Amino acid sequence: MRYMDAATLPGNTENRRIARDAGTVMLAILLGQVFSLLSSILITRAFGTGIQNEAFNASNRLPDILYQLIAGGALASAFIPTFTTLLTRGERSKAWLLASAIANIITVIFIVLGVLIALFTPWVVQRILAPGFAADPVKFALTVDLVRIQMIAPVIFGLSGLGMGILNSHRSFLWPALAPMMYSIGKILGVLLLAPSLGVYGLALGVVGGALMHGLIQMPALLKLPGLKYTPTFGIRLPDVREVARLMGPRVLGVAFVQLNFLVNTRLASLQPLGSVTALAVGFSLMMIPEAAIAQAIAIAALPAFSAQAAAGKLEEMRNSLAALLRGLLLLALPASIGLILLRAPLVTIIFQRGEFDASSTQLVAWALLWYATGLVGHSVVEIVSRAFYALHDTKTPVGVGVAAMSLNVGLSIGLSRLFNTWGWMPHGGLALANSIATFLEMGALLIFMRRRLTGLEGRHVLNGLVKALAAAGVMTLALWGWMRATAGASAWLVALGGMLVGALVYVLMLALLRVPELKLAWVGTKRRLLKRTSGESDEKQ
Repeated sequence: MRYMDAATLPGNTENRRIARDAGTVMLAILLGQVFSLLSSILITRAFGTGIQNEAFNASNRLPDILYQLIAGGALASAFIPTFTTLLTRGERSKAWLLASAIANIITVIFIVLGVLIALFTPWVVQRILAPGFAADPVKFALTVDLVRIQMIAPVIFGLSGLGMGILNSHRSFLWPALAPMMYSIGKILGVLLLAPSLGVYGLALGVVGGALMHGLIQMPALLKLPGLKYTPTFGIRLPDVREVARLMGPRVLGVAFVQLNFLVNTRLASLQPLGSVTALAVGFSLMMIPEAAIAQAIAIAALPAFSAQAAAGKLEEMRNSLAALLRGLLLLALPASIGLILLRAPLVTIIFQRGEFDASSTQLVAWALLWYATGLVGHSVVEIVSRAFYALHDTKTPVGVGVAAMSLNVGLSIGLSRLFNTWGWMPHGGLALANSIATFLEMGALLIFMRRRLTGLEGRHVLNGLVKALAAAGVMTLALWGWMRATAGASAWLVALGGMLVGALVYVLMLALLRVPELKLAWVGTKRRLLKRTSGESDEKQ
């Protein structure tokens, strides 16, 4: 079979729709990442990598764990396939009954968990979250207070996360994709308006306000959905509710192990030099900017499409869609990973180095980013392939693989941080590297199992894209290395921004020389959109 153009592949109509939806989500996520980055800049400027920011980052880990455990990826991976299947069958009333039951269940769960954690917060911080903080009474007490304030957010996020799943199932992606931007705006308002008088407590209140805005921005779109109806029921006996619970059970376990790794990192970093907790949090968030813009955007758009294909028994079409997405993903994620690795120091400098965030803080964050960025491709592929499993109503396979990988991650985190310390390297870099290694192993296992499930992944097509991406990225690496040598001692702004421009131009040029069809398709799609907008504006003027 020749892979000269995506149009020659079966199911290209659905592929184009996924690409179009992914483009919409990507733009919204990029906007959200801009505000997320702005919030990080303002927070680090105000608090640096000192005690207050250490306490905030540690305390913020707990509500984030609870959100991810139930209402984040776990709920979406179980709810969207079941909800989409009902919509595909035309059983809209059952779909809304399912949504009502799940909304009621997660609200009760989060309220109970929030109350329990608020009562036992000192024990949670000392025994689970950050045992290293116990040596500093001020830091410990501050962390306890911040945890209690932020435990309000998961209750709101639970319902907001369900709303995102409902809208995505209806192939409505814009407002859910913009919701994280509102969360970042809440933190920005907290640090700008409340922190001057309340200190880091104002930032914690901004987290709660951001969670509220995260949900409110989706409400107008939710209220316009056809057949919307709320029912005050837990639906314990409903088959669809039980199906969500069946799918969610393994996924919760998998997310728990992922969050356990973050918790282990926080615990280990709390025992390391001051600033390690914040450096890991900021470094990971920087790596997540391209991961979110590329992989999460594609995954969000693909899950409803995968679910519909699986519900209709169109596994060949699903295989084609997955292969096309993997190929495109590699073409985007690989240069992003290399760019972060090479330009890490000037990027951290121009983004964060101001106020309380000094040169030593830059060194801490750049070191974490180096090792996190090596795992960007792995994180991105896992994001897509796991969605394909969820669409097939199979959460056990990705969860089993994830549990094994994350269990390995715990051992690697301990071993590599000690090894780095022995070598005289900053030990928090070992924690970041452990995460990247475990994620790559998880990626490899998931691809093997998915290949068996779909009786192939059009490997020659994907491998062809990978080889071309590696060739183009290799030339890009040489160009960036030359640029950095030529600009040694120059302004960090020139090195970083010029390097990004040089890298992007060289990479795109190489893709054009290698005749990568996705480049031409992207150009044609962009021109088509611009022409539609132009013609639409002309019609309005007439």
